Amino acid sequence: MSILIQNGTIVTTDAVYHADILVEGETISAIGHHLKASPDRVLDATGLLVMPGGIDPHVHLDMPFMGTFSSDDYTTGTTAALHGGTTMVIDFVLQTQGKPLRHALEAWQGRAAGKACCDYSFHMAVTDFNDETRKEIREMVEDEGVTSFKTFMAYKGALMIDDRQMVGLMNEVKAQGGMVTVHATNGDLIDFLVAKFRAEGKRAPLYHYLSQPEITEAEASGRFADLADYTGVPAYIVHMTCEGALNQVRRAAHRNQKVYAETCIQYLVLDASLYEQDFDGAKWVMSPPLREKKDQAALWAGINQGTVQVVATDHCPFSWAQKQMGLEDFSKIPNGHPAIEHRMELLFSEGVNKGRISLHKFVEVTSTNAAKIFGMFPKKGNIAIGTDADLLLFDPNEVHTLSAQTHHMNTDYSAYEGMEVKGKTKTVLMRGEVAIENGERKVAPGYGQFVKRNKVSGII
Repeated sequence: MSILIQNGTIVTTDAVYHADILVEGETISAIGHHLKASPDRVLDATGLLVMPGGIDPHVHLDMPFMGTFSSDDYTTGTTAALHGGTTMVIDFVLQTQGKPLRHALEAWQGRAAGKACCDYSFHMAVTDFNDETRKEIREMVEDEGVTSFKTFMAYKGALMIDDRQMVGLMNEVKAQGGMVTVHATNGDLIDFLVAKFRAEGKRAPLYHYLSQPEITEAEASGRFADLADYTGVPAYIVHMTCEGALNQVRRAAHRNQKVYAETCIQYLVLDASLYEQDFDGAKWVMSPPLREKKDQAALWAGINQGTVQVVATDHCPFSWAQKQMGLEDFSKIPNGHPAIEHRMELLFSEGVNKGRISLHKFVEVTSTNAAKIFGMFPKKGNIAIGTDADLLLFDPNEVHTLSAQTHHMNTDYSAYEGMEVKGKTKTVLMRGEVAIENGERKVAPGYGQFVKRNKVSGII
């Protein structure tokens, strides 16, 4: 199969230019003006931007959590991703404490096999680091292409590891050529505040927010950066929400340390005032919670300064019925919200079209930087000869409204209901196949492939 994309405006991290793209098989075979070819199909991209397909390195599909499972499985979640212009996701495998990493990996492989519509890879969340786990790190990196290892500084008794385990993991991951990522919040302080509010009878969703003040994230981010600096491991902070945590990354830079930082689209466009809507605020119960307007301003600045390299989603959806598990107690509301479909359009609308970021920065933080940081570049996140033909054809001017009535995520509400955005995904190619066209998915479940990732050095 060959496809010629004509008349589009190609956007990469360092160029904007008019050219045609010839796709043969799964990869790009030529880029140039007025290409002479006899393709099987021609796509007219007049008036459209042609950009690398999005990479969302932070999603939770079909994940067991808080007594239930996130409501998007690999078919619905990756379908929604494609509709939004994302052609690859990285999901989190969660080790069960007391069991080997291999046990968890096989469970996630079973959930994804034959179901994924876009390409995917795995991070490994290490929740029980011991001598046996240490031996498995090399196996994950060398044999499985899983090169990033997540740690939790919260959720004691389920996911959290202590600082002793953290240092041990960092030393081993560094030795094997991997990266350590972190959910950086102070779990002990959060647990103290949750218990305090519950004892006082304060159980509305607002108290989820109040139990995770900015200091819980700032302190943990700084401690993580210090431990990473001590061990020398490549380090990455997931779902950063606030100015205090960002300042810890800036502090680390003063000693010439590079700590990568990811924020998520919700922390850029939504704020904590939503928790004042009684139980409706449960729609936005996530960890860390939404923050203040001043934190949004800090994160936008961090993106432009290069301190924040990735905008992801932490997509972890639940139905409204699942959210109501916490109707009488905020600590029982499943944490997470649906966003995988809206990341690219929201960031373009709020970022590029409102003059907050450039077109180049949009490509960096939605695709190219994730490919570089997580060992997939130049195969992914790039428009060049020989790279995977993961391409997004995007109308920068089309205005539309987000709604649960039209989204493809498996949730019966939208965290962005009624929000008007300017910019829309029109056509998506994934490894040379038209995956989305005219609002319909054109590839079957199982087309998505697992992507083994290369070792990383922490330098991009």
